[in-house]
Amino acid sequence: MKIITTLLVSGLLLYSVCTTADTVTQDMFIEKMVTQHGFDKVYVTQLLKQAKVKKSILKIMARPPGKAKPWYQYKKNFLDQQRIKAGIKFGKKYAKTLKRAEVIYGVPAEIIVAIIGVETFYGKIVGKIRVIDALKTLAFHYPKRADFFRDELEHFLLLTREEKMNPLKPKGSYAGAMGIGQFMPSSFRTYAVDFDGDGKRNIWTNNIDVIGSVANYFKQHGWKTGQSVIMPAQITTPKASTRLLALDFKPQYTLQKLKRMGLQYQGNESDNTLAMFIDLETEVGISYWVGFQNYYVITRYNRSKHYAMAIFLLSLAVANR
Repeated sequence: MKIITTLLVSGLLLYSVCTTADTVTQDMFIEKMVTQHGFDKVYVTQLLKQAKVKKSILKIMARPPGKAKPWYQYKKNFLDQQRIKAGIKFGKKYAKTLKRAEVIYGVPAEIIVAIIGVETFYGKIVGKIRVIDALKTLAFHYPKRADFFRDELEHFLLLTREEKMNPLKPKGSYAGAMGIGQFMPSSFRTYAVDFDGDGKRNIWTNNIDVIGSVANYFKQHGWKTGQSVIMPAQITTPKASTRLLALDFKPQYTLQKLKRMGLQYQGNESDNTLAMFIDLETEVGISYWVGFQNYYVITRYNRSKHYAMAIFLLSLAVANR
């Protein structure tokens, strides 16, 4: 009985300490919004009181990472006929807007369509959690990445003030990614654009603004108009794969250097072209690829070689139809 009582007391003390720490951190956040950004203290305090802590989000974040799916399984989620057909329909409906974005930002229409298709199935799956609930939960109750999510909460309050939005209304993913393009608040403030000229940046229901915003995101991250994204390659020996895969996941190596390390590539790019080495697991073995700057730019949306390849192949499927 004494042991049980001790455990209960210890648990209550731990809860008290954590709750106090969360309260202190939240008070500091409120003070920052007041002193640095001129918010009314009562307004921010009441707003955070109305925001809810979502235990379901904390449960998701606490899950141990599962084993990553091999490429041949991963691609089935995004390269099905339903998504391709929906992408073709979306592309036809917004053809003029996509063409205008391509002219202004230099990003191919099919790449923009593929991003929207993979992220939210062209706006059908945008998330049902209030952004402020998600960000409050992670900013004050998820110590592992609390600093990051407090920054995003700060950006969220700023953007809702800038866009004259009710902070309690926008919805998104459990991590606070918003709208059809799934922008985090900091990305919204930096890259979202008013592409239809109505005075608002609406990435929740306005596909024209979404198209312009995605294109601007890619341009600002270094998209190179007219250049390759990724091309198939081979290796000279099995050991070459080990050497090449040990390199950083970034196109900072010349093709000449990669070839000296065992890459076999017969493309038209000069040996001075910067590239990166990628391997993907297929049903019959490993396939090898050379990724260029534009491939890397896709990974700025999601740092995953599988994600970037899915975007590329979906864009080809949509363009070829």
